[in-house]
This record gives sequence, C-alpha cells and structure tokens, in this order.
Amino acid sequence: MTDSAQPGRRWREHLGYLNWVYNPFHRLDASGVYDLIATRLPGQQGLYLNLGYWRDATNLDDASAALAMLVAETARMGPGDTVLDVGFGFADQDILWAQRLQPERIVGLNITASQVAVAQQRVHALGLDERIDLRHGSATEIPLADASVDKVVAVECAFHFLTRAQFFREAWRVLRPDGRLVTADIIPMPTQRALSRRLKHKITWGLAAGKFAIPRENAYTRPTYHAKLALAGFEHIRLESIRDQVYAPLHDYLRRNRKALTRLHPIARLPASVALRFDAGSAYAGLDYVLATAIKPKRVLRGRWTAG
Repeated sequence: MTDSAQPGRRWREHLGYLNWVYNPFHRLDASGVYDLIATRLPGQQGLYLNLGYWRDATNLDDASAALAMLVAETARMGPGDTVLDVGFGFADQDILWAQRLQPERIVGLNITASQVAVAQQRVHALGLDERIDLRHGSATEIPLADASVDKVVAVECAFHFLTRAQFFREAWRVLRPDGRLVTADIIPMPTQRALSRRLKHKITWGLAAGKFAIPRENAYTRPTYHAKLALAGFEHIRLESIRDQVYAPLHDYLRRNRKALTRLHPIARLPASVALRFDAGSAYAGLDYVLATAIKPKRVLRGRWTAG
C-alpha cells in the first residue's frame, strides 16, 4: 500500500471502530467484527482470540493456549484422529494441537476470509500444510462428507453461528460413529428473580450480543443447550460451566496489566478501560461460559445413529 493510501485506510478503520463501539444502531456480522479487530489483540506473543482458561495460567497467552488444550483434551484428540476445527481464528490452536497432540489431520473452517489468509501463511511458514488444511467456509454448511471426521471442536465461536443448532446438526452429520463434539461457548446466565440482578444480566448480555454478533436464536441457557444437542442426535451430553476460570481471572489480569489494552485499537481502549472499573461479577453478570461435550452414537437405526 502506498503512503498516500494509508491515511485513507486509517480513517476508514477509525470510522469503522466508532460505528461499531458507539453507534447503537450499527451492527456487524461476525466477519465484519473480526475484519475490524484484525490482529489488534491483547496477547503478547500469539494471535489467540479466546478469553483463556485461567486455572493455572498467569498471562493471557498461556491462558488462551490452556483453553485450546482443555477443548482438545476433552475431545480426547490424539494420533490417528481427523479433526474438524470450526472458527479457527489465526490458527494458533491448530498449530498447538499439531505440535503437541499430533492428530493425523486437522481441517479448519472459518467464515472470515482475512483470518484464513493470515492463518494459511502461518501454517505454511511452519511446514504444516500437509497436516493442517485451513479453508474459508461455514460451520452451518460444512463441506465435508458424512461420517468423515473423528472430532469436531469449536473454541469460543459457536455463539456466532446462524444458528448454533444448525451447526450441531452438521457436526453430527460429519462425525464418525462414536465421534466427539466439544465446544467452549458463551451463553446467557439463567434468569434471576431479583430485579437488580435481572437488569445486570440483561444489560451485560445485551452489550456482548450486540457488539459481538450473537444471534438471538443462540441466546439460551444450559438446559436448552443440552436439549438442542440431544435433538441433533447426540448422546452422553455434558455441560460444565467454567465461567469462574474465565471471566474473573481475565478481568483481574487486565486490571493488573493495563499495558495489554494498548495493543487494542485506540477507540476500543476507552470502553475496555471503563469495563475494568467494575468488578468482574458486574461486568460479566449475564454471561455464562460452558465446556460442552457430546458423542455421536455408534450405529444407525432409521437414519439415526444409536448406541450399540
């Protein structure tokens, strides 16, 4: 890009951020959000886009890697597996899994073309092209054959899909018998009786959903999440809330390490700084965070797989 073109690009970026952050009538889809954010991320080393799992981590990069490993280990990912990773971001997690867990093949799908291009370059630079196949595509229209993968994983992205239930159906279709689906996902907290708590939940969920492209169809709590997995045909469904190991420790880390915010776009720093003035219980009052596991049954009966 020429020097004369750069100021115009910067102004378009600034205007995009102003609209996204401060205009209540302006909504972006998931690709629009991530095109805007690009690689302006608070991590110091990698390009992870997740909030992290903080049980043993002391910084955002380690916490983000820990969440990726938690998902993989819950899926029992290992040698010989064909893995489908939907919403892979910049491929940090796929590189990590290929190096540590060594599945036979990872196929990635991502709807944001700009992320796919960067991720493909990173994988190529590491010589992992034959093991990691990253594609531009949708998690709700998976371009893979029936019963062709052993694991389907979605790290902090299924809340974007229109709809998550359609993704569950597609995941069920492409999984082999006894295959596992694992998601790390953001959903609303259960409705509270107390008016003040109900308002906090509504406001914080509404802000997150509005700014980060969460469709209304995906705004349901753990019991409905479980039911939708069961309706898609899954069995041995387990949902665990890990919100206490996500939101509060992330909030505390950012409070102690304000320098991380300087890596965000300048227009995004103000709302992030304002959020840090509140305690984590208030800032994330309406947001649950679940680790969900479901298994495709072993054999088919009348078009559906059933446990054998």
